[in-house]
Amino acid sequence: MDTDPVLEEVMSQLGDWGKYQFRQHLYHILAAFLAGMHMLSLTMVAPTPQHRCYIEELDGNTTASPTFNIDSLRPYIPINSENHYDSCEMYNQTTNESVVCGIDEHVFDKTYHDESNVITWDLVCDRRWLRALIQSFYMGGVLLGAFILGPLADKFGRKTIFYISGLIQLCAGLACAFISNFYVYCGILLLYGCFGSGGAYVTGFVLTMELVGPSKRTLCGTAFSAAFAIGVMLDAVWGSMIKNVMVLQTVFALHSLVLVGHWWLVDESIRWLWGQGRTKEALKIAEKAALTNGVHFDDKVELRAVAQQTGSDSNVSFGVSDLFKTRNLRSRTLNVAFNWFSNSLVYYGLSLNTGNLVGNPFLMLFLIGLAELPGYLIVIFFVDITGRRCLCSFLMFVGGFACIIVAFIPKGIAVTVLVLIGKMAIAGSFAIIYNYTAELFPTVVRNSAVGLGATAARFSGLLTPLLTLLDSLDKELPTIIFGGVAVAAALLTLFLPETLHKEMPQTIEDGEHFGIGDTAYKNCFEFMRSNRHGKPNAAENIEAKDRLNPAGSD
Repeated sequence: MDTDPVLEEVMSQLGDWGKYQFRQHLYHILAAFLAGMHMLSLTMVAPTPQHRCYIEELDGNTTASPTFNIDSLRPYIPINSENHYDSCEMYNQTTNESVVCGIDEHVFDKTYHDESNVITWDLVCDRRWLRALIQSFYMGGVLLGAFILGPLADKFGRKTIFYISGLIQLCAGLACAFISNFYVYCGILLLYGCFGSGGAYVTGFVLTMELVGPSKRTLCGTAFSAAFAIGVMLDAVWGSMIKNVMVLQTVFALHSLVLVGHWWLVDESIRWLWGQGRTKEALKIAEKAALTNGVHFDDKVELRAVAQQTGSDSNVSFGVSDLFKTRNLRSRTLNVAFNWFSNSLVYYGLSLNTGNLVGNPFLMLFLIGLAELPGYLIVIFFVDITGRRCLCSFLMFVGGFACIIVAFIPKGIAVTVLVLIGKMAIAGSFAIIYNYTAELFPTVVRNSAVGLGATAARFSGLLTPLLTLLDSLDKELPTIIFGGVAVAAALLTLFLPETLHKEMPQTIEDGEHFGIGDTAYKNCFEFMRSNRHGKPNAAENIEAKDRLNPAGSD
């Protein structure tokens, strides 16, 4: 369905931005802050410290801290060519052959982590896949939230799902602190991910995007990503201060109390109420917003709204399947979905593996979160100058290339710097793809397109912990995969049309013809050819083609 002109007139009464939008946005953005904290909480609650086999000769004295000195371990544990001890094998002192130590036969380096769920359940060596499973259950919950809570928010309202998500993430987070059974813990993590990072974040984001004007959507959308990064940074702060895992998880969970008052503070989306035919409720909120902003609400607009006939017979339902029915929309949908998948893969690949960086793990996680903020500033200052396509591709290429380089240099300060650069770049491209997707697709399937992209991102988030297990084949293989996928997505992004300063398509037909022939590669070749022959540049060629062929047919 096309935009309702009366609704747009109602929204225009509020302006793009004012005190009302600012206050509501602050309430909404708390969900993004909490989502970042919950999403990376497992890096502090269930980190994998350095470990080795239990050796009676070294560890028989229970009052002494276990030694991890290479020279002391050399007679008992295999040492590789890089002078690193084996984490899972030891020498049989009778036969002098290396053997794998069994469950609960490990000692852990507690320099940074006195407690960890990994230590409690001995999730190392042959059982390390269970640690990856923990993170995958959480990410699976986020994926489940994208499937379930989005349609529920469309049916029952954004505010309702937003508030319910806040309550359930509080309860699930607290339950995770006190559950001792591994499999029950995984089940609760599914709920924790669904409502902690899947539910409140998405509905809060939609509430803001449906309230603020077009001129503020890029800024507000990027602010959500920045709040997520601040949540990650606070994980590191609490992790460095609280050593008891139960207390630490409880602290993480109690942060969700800030959403409890939202039922009385957050207003329902005016656009959603309007779409449900609840015009009077929508107008009441609009009048309240206008009063808060200090502007006069035109009574004539209200009269036209009340008089308007709702429930038009021309309403037609569209969904995800419509994205694949025509050639150009289909190829664009697959390209965008892969873009979301790749951004998420690298983003969480870098975020969840801070323990592999040399140095204090709390500092590394804090820096990983901090590194995102310059990426968001780049987006805010340059995305309306360079356009969405080029900046998104460039940042994704930088993020992917940084990952690939990391795989071929020794661990140290250079690796840490490259990882931070990669995280900054991929965070920036991830922020762009949200708005870029909404601008690429027509109104009737815009929510479906963003939802499909988010689902692709959640699916890669679920795969990321499992892909890290490939380091058992080659230590650098996961990093190379992350980087290679990002570089491939960066090159494919250049096939998408630019949306800067262009009207967004409304119908399926508009979407099918939108931006035909507008690719970075074609524009580059036309630009070079025009320079050689003194012909008009690529942009002028496209504009001329559009004038001659407004329907965009082949």
